[in-house]
Amino acid sequence: MGQKTVTVKDLVANTRLTIVAGHEYLDRVITTADISRPGLEMTGYFTYYAPERVQLLGITETSFSDRMSHDELLMVYRKMADEQTPAFVVSTNLPIAEELKQAANEAHIPILNTRLTSSQILSNMTYYLGGELAPRQSVHGVLIDVHGLGVLITGDAGIGKTESALELIQQGKARLVADDRVDIHQEDEQRLIGQPAEVLQNLMEVRGVGIIDVQQVYGAVSVRSHASIMLNIHLSNGKIGEANFDRLGNENDDLEILGVKIKKMVVPVTPGRNTASVIDAAAVKFRTQNMGYDALVTLQNRMDQAMKENEKEDEEASKHD
Repeated sequence: MGQKTVTVKDLVANTRLTIVAGHEYLDRVITTADISRPGLEMTGYFTYYAPERVQLLGITETSFSDRMSHDELLMVYRKMADEQTPAFVVSTNLPIAEELKQAANEAHIPILNTRLTSSQILSNMTYYLGGELAPRQSVHGVLIDVHGLGVLITGDAGIGKTESALELIQQGKARLVADDRVDIHQEDEQRLIGQPAEVLQNLMEVRGVGIIDVQQVYGAVSVRSHASIMLNIHLSNGKIGEANFDRLGNENDDLEILGVKIKKMVVPVTPGRNTASVIDAAAVKFRTQNMGYDALVTLQNRMDQAMKENEKEDEEASKHD
């Protein structure tokens, strides 16, 4: 488990920000996705100031600063320009106060601006930083997008995870996200996002064949850069009917990653069984269950109905005896 390092330069490259001053300080590290709106700080109240956050100044903050004298404003900005502060961001193309430029330059902090409103740029920065700075975990397996559903295939080495995924890609039923190593981060309390390690993007290792570039071989529609993981299919050596397998499937299995639980289906791999087709069927079943239809419930209802009809026939037969 780990966390990526994000710099102000990364933030500028991935959000709609422009560098106003401090080009040489863009290597400052951002450690939190929280963004500060320093309203109380503009009044001189710094008891709960969070200097490690990006400081966003909008219309409210700049309008208040217009009432302040040069010395008061310079004192406030100097207190805000902490050694931990990654950057100042000014929204709505507002003019940059000379006092802010002076304080930021003294502390080696870059100043950024944008034409977006405070709420818009706040949303952009929070979304980007939240994804990049979220705790991460690498899982050995294959992640594919099956009919728009992120499916994480796990199992023992050599059991056929990659080959099954490749067959679905060849059939046009799936798109590759990551092979061998899946880097996972938590987007929110209920959603996990999986993506490939940068060095392995679009690549698959097929035993006996070697490395293939899926995008080059099967086209751009055969790959995805990331996917929301909704289902785990675990391939296991075993036979249907043995104690560790339920013919009707175990509806209560889960896989927990980074505190988030996702549905888990254990699929036995046996000679003559088309594992790729089973994975496809499992993904379709999961999707239909989420839409409110469960074939197992349908079977149970039919069996109950058949039993009631048999009981009724038995009652009628007993009356004629």
